[in-house]
Amino acid sequence: MQLKNFQYNKILREYDKRQLENRHELEERVKHIYSILPELKEIDDQIVSNSIQSAKLSLMGDDQSLNSLADRNLDLSMRKIEILTENGYPSNYLMPTYHCKDCKDTGYIENEKCHCFKQAIVDLLYSQSNIKGIMEQENFSTFRYDFYTDSYIEETTNLTPLANIKKVVSSCIEYIDTFDSTYSNLLLYGNAGVGKTFLANCIAKELLDRSHTVIYLTAFQLFDILEKNKFNKDQEKSEANEQFAYILDCDLLIIDDLGTELNNSFVTSQLYLCINERHLRKKSTIISTNLSWDNLNTNYSERIFSRLASNYRLLKIVGDDIRIKKAFST
Repeated sequence: MQLKNFQYNKILREYDKRQLENRHELEERVKHIYSILPELKEIDDQIVSNSIQSAKLSLMGDDQSLNSLADRNLDLSMRKIEILTENGYPSNYLMPTYHCKDCKDTGYIENEKCHCFKQAIVDLLYSQSNIKGIMEQENFSTFRYDFYTDSYIEETTNLTPLANIKKVVSSCIEYIDTFDSTYSNLLLYGNAGVGKTFLANCIAKELLDRSHTVIYLTAFQLFDILEKNKFNKDQEKSEANEQFAYILDCDLLIIDDLGTELNNSFVTSQLYLCINERHLRKKSTIISTNLSWDNLNTNYSERIFSRLASNYRLLKIVGDDIRIKKAFST
């Protein structure tokens, strides 16, 4: 997904800020060095004068004189470096400094985004994903299979919890690898504490690192935004409208802990609006819930259940409560 204008402009403003800071720092260094070594100002003035003369000679087509002035400017520039180093300053003291030397803090190399601009996009998306800090601890590199036993076969999956989670993780990796080419949604369900949220965060991190827009919301947070979007007024209404638009249009929406919210007709209608609108836009959604498949059918409308059944890949996670295991292991 391409950035929204306000997101793109936010990054460009940061580049403008860097360029202003760079110019200010250079001006301060020049001011300082001129006060200490006035000979350098005389040299710079002569270089400027020669450059103006060079422009005139270029218009007149006097190539010989032009080359002579170029040689003189080169000699003057070398003399500047000698004076700087003789007085203990680095040879590039009067050169601009940049955060990124490749693009010189413009964000672009020719017409292509510089690697620093691409990283700025990733950083922005991380900051807006709602789970930036969490993903530092919850990602595939920290995912642990040893929390899942291989000692019994769970009857609903006909697999051990360990074999099942390996199958689920494999499906999640496939989901990530085909995200750009295949529209797909996931429903992660199972008992509390089996790793559904952790796995959703793993997916979020991988897609954010690939510059996709990801929004993570608990069910409570989601319906709070939807309620404000529908009923509030003035500034809070405007902010909710912007959040609502982003929820519908981000590359991946993660709705965590569906079923923990206070369910009513408003919640049901808004949930259907959200998942149906995203489906129509071919925007992927991941839902995690502690509810069983039968309870989802009971708790929500037939339209929602039908949408989940027909458009979501169901991944059941089984096993013991990992949070309890962690508590006993510390």
